[in-house]
Amino acid sequence: MTEVTGAAPGNETNPGLLSHAMGANAVGDDVRSGRVVDDRASSLDGRILEATLRCVARWGVSKTTLDDIAREAGCSRATIYRTLPGGKQALLVAAAHHEVGGALRSLDVVLAACDDLRSLLVTLVHEGASYVAGSEALGYLVEHEPEVVLPHVSFDGLEPLLHRVAEFAAPHLVRFVDVDTAWRTGEWMARLVTSYVFGDEPTLDLTDRDRAAHVIDTYVLPGLIRDGSPALPQPTATAGA
Repeated sequence: MTEVTGAAPGNETNPGLLSHAMGANAVGDDVRSGRVVDDRASSLDGRILEATLRCVARWGVSKTTLDDIAREAGCSRATIYRTLPGGKQALLVAAAHHEVGGALRSLDVVLAACDDLRSLLVTLVHEGASYVAGSEALGYLVEHEPEVVLPHVSFDGLEPLLHRVAEFAAPHLVRFVDVDTAWRTGEWMARLVTSYVFGDEPTLDLTDRDRAAHVIDTYVLPGLIRDGSPALPQPTATAGA
């Protein structure tokens, strides 16, 4: 797989953190490879993070307390402070990091198995929408505490998410398109998913793979394919050629 690192072409902005309700820390390869999740999966802090997600799915952000999380995790409040210091806000960020890291690890494997641009794009959109729809914690927040989520999936607040998706997807997309196109396409896919998943009245269910494929075939691939082939960069002439 082609190495793609650093900021998006023409974009030197540090993506920072997504909200604790929507995304993960911009930690690059550690999250994308799943190493962060692997380190925590069977540990005490992993248990605490999973408990945090269950509590948010049950009561939301505002009503969930550290005592609730401690009871759910089967430990003391003091243990939470020792294991994951920083208080409730830091714990919520770490829990979202944990959840999204696991999703990205799974998606990384699935995308690596795609052998053409179409299947890669369909899988990216379908699996992305399925993850959002299947997250119980995020689902609760969207329904009951939309003010926690919506600022991070609209207007300028969307930019960190677009950058994060492009950062994740570009190493897969560069197998079929040039680096700049890979970044832009990753951003487009993020815009597509958020537009339909977080819309007030979703008109298209991208968790249906056939519908996701129709969108890709109709509106995305025509812009990426020239003469039946992916829009790859033209070879550069060398001196003396």
